[in-house]
Amino acid sequence: MTTKEDYEQLCDEVWKHNKCYYVDHAPRISDYEYDLLLKRVEALEAEHPEWVSVASPSQRVGEALTDGFKSVKHTSPMLSLGNTYSKEELGDFIARVHKLLEKDDVLFSAELKMDGLSVSVRYEKGVLVRGATRGNGYEGDDITANVKTIHSLPLKLVGDDVPDVVEVRGEVYMPHEVFATLNEEREASGEQLWANPRNAAAGSLKLLDPKEVIKRRLAVVMYAVVEESSGKVTTQRDAHQFLKKHGLPVLEVEAACRSIEDIWAFVGRVESLRPELPYDIDGVVIKVDDFKDHKRLGATGKTPRWAVSYKFAPEQATTKIHAITVQVGRTGTLTPVAELEPVFLAGSTIARATLHNEEEVKRKDIRVGDTVVIEKGGDVIPKVVGVVTEKRPSETIPWAMPEQCPCCNSGVVRRQGEVAVRCSNVLCPERQRRCITYFVSKGGMDIDTLGEKVVEQLIDKGLIVKVSDIYTLTEEQLLQLEGFKEKAVKNLLESIEASKDVPFWHFIMALGIPYVGAGTAELLAKKAGTIQKLMGMKKEELLDVGGIGDKVATAVVTYLNDEGSKAEIEELLANGVLPQKVEENLFADHPFTGKTFVITGTLDKYTRDEVKTIIKERGGKVTGSVSKNTDYVVVGESPGSKADKANKLGVDVLDEEAFEKMI
Repeated sequence: MTTKEDYEQLCDEVWKHNKCYYVDHAPRISDYEYDLLLKRVEALEAEHPEWVSVASPSQRVGEALTDGFKSVKHTSPMLSLGNTYSKEELGDFIARVHKLLEKDDVLFSAELKMDGLSVSVRYEKGVLVRGATRGNGYEGDDITANVKTIHSLPLKLVGDDVPDVVEVRGEVYMPHEVFATLNEEREASGEQLWANPRNAAAGSLKLLDPKEVIKRRLAVVMYAVVEESSGKVTTQRDAHQFLKKHGLPVLEVEAACRSIEDIWAFVGRVESLRPELPYDIDGVVIKVDDFKDHKRLGATGKTPRWAVSYKFAPEQATTKIHAITVQVGRTGTLTPVAELEPVFLAGSTIARATLHNEEEVKRKDIRVGDTVVIEKGGDVIPKVVGVVTEKRPSETIPWAMPEQCPCCNSGVVRRQGEVAVRCSNVLCPERQRRCITYFVSKGGMDIDTLGEKVVEQLIDKGLIVKVSDIYTLTEEQLLQLEGFKEKAVKNLLESIEASKDVPFWHFIMALGIPYVGAGTAELLAKKAGTIQKLMGMKKEELLDVGGIGDKVATAVVTYLNDEGSKAEIEELLANGVLPQKVEENLFADHPFTGKTFVITGTLDKYTRDEVKTIIKERGGKVTGSVSKNTDYVVVGESPGSKADKANKLGVDVLDEEAFEKMI
């Protein structure tokens, strides 16, 4: 029989392997073995829900969407660093430190300056209790649910001597590889591309649904200890070792320096490493090592006097634009692209750079034949920063977006309030190719063996024109494809047949409605239940769905009311595609329907998760904080401040007995 102690030991084992994989990058077991351990934890928690704590490895993602982020005060200010841009300015910083401390022998700690989002994370009794953004330096947004989704950040610190209170500071970032992959997915779904990993990380941390945040695969590194109740951390070097010891991710590139020459040598080493790093940095940070000296030096209103950053100039190169071509996206959006004279920049040869849209080209007055400055700055997508106008040939003319689609020659449309210019032809071959490729992808209908190259062959041979044609393909037709023998044809036909029985939200995704990602597709599927009902919904009904805003609601209604879209959906259904129906709420018109709940304290008969499930099954919503929009606060033993706030705001408070009566 498994005891609670066995369960806790199993959790500790999972956390150790989590650290090996995400922090040390030295896994000791396979992914499969790790998944088995985690499944064992989840199975035990299903048997013994009373054992589950916030430090369980199963608790990465909370259940509920939030209405917004509440503000939290920082225990100590999160100040900005002063910037330097030259060796001379660094020398001035060191001279000021020597003068203020009245000594010439000062140890400095030098480390990488991450180009991410500053966060503060607090642990109590070794368990993560709060994550917050920098905000204005004195107050930030409570993003606890979102930072918990970051796999490299432990929910529970490791070690037998963890202080009762630990608060650390760090940077959340998106690795280059993840950024590139997610931008490819955004391009395929017709969404606007992120300009750089920092913007992507910033947008991800502010999402209201942790289930969406975890899909962004963010990472974090810690560089400071601002509070620890043992009092043993007295220098920045101590802090680095403390963070590592207790399982927190750190940057290994750092140095101890005593002079400007030491620091400048470190700057040079980091600059040479920069192109190889899997994340963005924009400089180095130099800190006085001894915390006693920090107190003596103090801070100005905005910046500490004991630290400064040295910022690199953006990585740039100069080249020529040979042509401006136009790409047609899945939603018909026309995107101008600069075809460049190849130039080496930030570790790779750049021959093309997106110009984003017509307005951007006009604003920068970019022309064919221009000499331009391009910049990568660690970004995966190179961009044109500006034109070297003194090198502009006299014969150049301003560029304009074509009035006809470069693929099908149909007219282009410019919708009021939108920057995008689109091809008007829903059956444009290039648009259809991208639509079909997206339709069959893993996030959509998930048709195995039907990749982009096969789709291109099918289109080129005239075997398919639109997505519904996939379900009319025959063995005889598929044998015409290059490299397709009887076995390959059989496998593809079986995959096509299997895809007909698709989860409803996957079907919604496959349609490629602008701005509709996986999370939104799930919300729509749950609300509507069937495609027929979704097609009949009005914009006002969609806006009632938590997590769906005006832009998404407008896009859904516009798409589903389009005659071409309706005809294609009907064709898919006629060809045997049968999206799995989402069961309607068995508790329609229940008193909980449409109401917002907050749970606080410990109940006798139910765990908190059980209460959440009961409320959600009956059409209610659970949030983490009490506000004027809260309908009920369910209170158990030791309810704390949430019950007090409910009474102040006049929110109905339900004890366990009253809650059961409403059930």
